[in-house]
Amino acid sequence: MMVHSVYSEREIFLRELISNASDACDKLRYEALTNPALKAGDFGIAITVDPDAKTMTVADNGIGMNREDLIDNLGTIARSGTSNFMDKLTGDSKKDVQLIGQFGVGFYSVFMVADKVTVTTKKAGEEHAWLWTSDGLGTYEIAEAQKENVGTEIVLHIKDDATEFLERHRLQNIVSTYSDHIAVPITLAIKGGDAEAAEPKIVNEGSAIWTRAKSDITDEQYTEFYRHVGHAFDEPAHTLHYRAEGMQEYTVLLFVPTQQPMDLFDPARKNRVKLYVKRVFITDDSDDLLPGWLRFLRGVVDSQDLPLNVSREMLQNNPTLSRMSKAITKKVLGEFEKLAEKDTDKFLKIWDEFGAVIKEGLYEDFERRDAILKLSRFKSTGVDGWTTLADYVSRMKDKQTSIYYVTGTDAAAVAKSPQLEGFRAKGIEVLLLSDAVDDFWLQMVTEFEGKPFKSITRGASELKDIAGEEKADEKKEAASEGAMATLATLMKEVLGEKVKDVRASDRLTETAACLVADDSGMDLHLERILKAHKKLDAVSAKILEVNPSHPMIRKLAEKAGDKGAIDSLSDAVLLILDQAKILEGDPLDDTAAFARRMSSVLERGLA
Repeated sequence: MMVHSVYSEREIFLRELISNASDACDKLRYEALTNPALKAGDFGIAITVDPDAKTMTVADNGIGMNREDLIDNLGTIARSGTSNFMDKLTGDSKKDVQLIGQFGVGFYSVFMVADKVTVTTKKAGEEHAWLWTSDGLGTYEIAEAQKENVGTEIVLHIKDDATEFLERHRLQNIVSTYSDHIAVPITLAIKGGDAEAAEPKIVNEGSAIWTRAKSDITDEQYTEFYRHVGHAFDEPAHTLHYRAEGMQEYTVLLFVPTQQPMDLFDPARKNRVKLYVKRVFITDDSDDLLPGWLRFLRGVVDSQDLPLNVSREMLQNNPTLSRMSKAITKKVLGEFEKLAEKDTDKFLKIWDEFGAVIKEGLYEDFERRDAILKLSRFKSTGVDGWTTLADYVSRMKDKQTSIYYVTGTDAAAVAKSPQLEGFRAKGIEVLLLSDAVDDFWLQMVTEFEGKPFKSITRGASELKDIAGEEKADEKKEAASEGAMATLATLMKEVLGEKVKDVRASDRLTETAACLVADDSGMDLHLERILKAHKKLDAVSAKILEVNPSHPMIRKLAEKAGDKGAIDSLSDAVLLILDQAKILEGDPLDDTAAFARRMSSVLERGLA
């Protein structure tokens, strides 16, 4: 499956093995700082090729793995995760390559060039070594092994059609292209040839890329480092590389991915930026390095001020790290602001992918809330594409005092919301909000530049007070106020506690009826979210608004005063409520009763 439909470049396998080996060395280097029992010498990655035996060995002296690590790290596909993984494959090579990297199972790319792979490994601080063996066809074996030193040794039995990867020149080129920046020395040796070839030689430059001047780094080198540090297969959409000097000294090299990482919406909201101290890896799991709403960033931060033996526990309350975090976050926001102004297309592509995450800062980051709000982009009924709040305000109608919005789970459904009809008819712009976070930040952010946010699914519409553009010939005949009052009274008697009130609507032009919350109630979509997550025991009764100009409502209004109207119209009234619930995506109280009423109304209509 991997060989034929996922990877487009077979040489990627070596990059994956080197990247994993480099990470293993970084982890042992850090663990040795805080655990004196672990010995960390000169780290290295050794590639040894035996053309006669058709094998390639990639060995490191990093942290190694125990039996549980082997199962967790190398058993990903062979275990029960197989079907879930297969379900996510699209058949598009480019997209699926990215999927592999995001699942963190790039190790399996070795089976593009090998028909058998063995992994012999011993974890630092443990006595036993282990041997993992697989042919890549869905199963693997694990057994105890003999290994004196800690680290991992991977032996690839190369396929007949992949012997190019047994040649020195080919391997040197791959290392130079993908792994030249790896700070650990990578050596290459070829057995069975002359003595010079059999002697291990360093084949990478080995300097930390973030320590070099930007002018000395090519776009290709940035891309390959991003793929290494982010375990990604796409290209970075934007790169931020700078050195801070003064009271604090640190280097920052951050990348914005082109596409969303697979773990972007993981509930843990983990940061994936690696923290180094004086080029020594400390952690890639620091919640304090960057705020959660920037967790899509990949890269490194290398501090000169933190103590080299800092522990993860010490990082949590470290004032130096806190100051760094604030400064880096401010720099990132400033970079986005510059992009939005100078390269709008590039910024909007980034916003398409990560806007929903950045908006989490509106909810949780009070200090930067105003800056994030100005940076944020929104869909609306007034323009194609994205708009800023400042631009929305500049287009507001005479006597319009609020910024109107509607929320939902699906952008297309939100754009078809019946509550929009009256606003569209009068040319009044409404923000279309379909990200999960929108309902929550709106509870924290109540206004922009003095203009309050107002949901069009809550309270009165205010449309009658706003100068609009509705044409006289577009106005439809409506039922009289007296007839509507009689109908509203009848409907309230039929519906009882199913609704809080029934009233004529000025926000509907095409639809017969819709549901809205009252002014003191909770927005419809937010209430559904909280109910679905068991944060509410029950939803509150809504106001049913009916459209006086809709033919069905006009007909009901005409008959509402007739003798016996409650009995003859009750089915139709209940169906109108059901219709409004369906439009909102709410479940019906009694689907069987709905079906009976629908059949009854249809029968009478056909008769």
